[in-house]
Amino acid sequence: MSEQDNPFIKQVVTVLDRRVANAFVELADTLVSGFDTMDFLHSLTQRCVELLEATAVGILAVDQYGTLNLLAASSEQVRLLELLQLQNEHGPCLDAFHTGAPAVSADLDTETRWPRFTEAAIAQGFHSVQAVPMRLRHQVIGAMNLFMTKPGGLTEESVAVAQSFADVATISIIQVRALRESELLAEQLQSALNSRIVIEQAKGMLAVQRGTNPSGAFELMREYSRQTRTPLSTVAQLVIQRSSEVAALTARR
Repeated sequence: MSEQDNPFIKQVVTVLDRRVANAFVELADTLVSGFDTMDFLHSLTQRCVELLEATAVGILAVDQYGTLNLLAASSEQVRLLELLQLQNEHGPCLDAFHTGAPAVSADLDTETRWPRFTEAAIAQGFHSVQAVPMRLRHQVIGAMNLFMTKPGGLTEESVAVAQSFADVATISIIQVRALRESELLAEQLQSALNSRIVIEQAKGMLAVQRGTNPSGAFELMREYSRQTRTPLSTVAQLVIQRSSEVAALTARR
């Protein structure tokens, strides 16, 4: 009987597929209901450990300045290993991030690419590692590192699942960042609009006080703003409040 016809193997595969599907549903629910990046990534590392052959998982991702940072780790040992990679600027996660391609070592005992990382990983009881990039098209925002205590690495199926998990994390993080940038832009636009309204009110008041027209009042406020190094919107607010701080500006001449 072939493996494909073996009912026990079919049952195991079905159960694994169902658990993977449930994990994706859980992660999707996390995205919908009040997204918390750190909680989401921690859940992701836990699911990878539960569903794949990985003993531990760590995630590195770039911040808004393009600097890699440790975002999640399933154990203290992995947290230290990921920080070691960042400190020495070498390791499988760094390779996966810089190349946008998976980085794998099926046997760390014979690995020569990352000497300091390899020595530390073996000391923690890990003997193989698989890093998958967190990427969306040509944009790479980080990498996920999976550690195994036995040589041999992950199966092709597990690598595919790990990459799918990494892809979900990538999309979610990019969406959250885009939303926050959009919200920030909206706040900046609203702030600019509010400032403009205040400036228009101040122009009218100052025009009456100084016996000039609104354009002239605006130029007076601009000149005062530059001389005192005070933001124009702040000058306008002080004019509206009839503050003594701008008495030199508002005094009729």
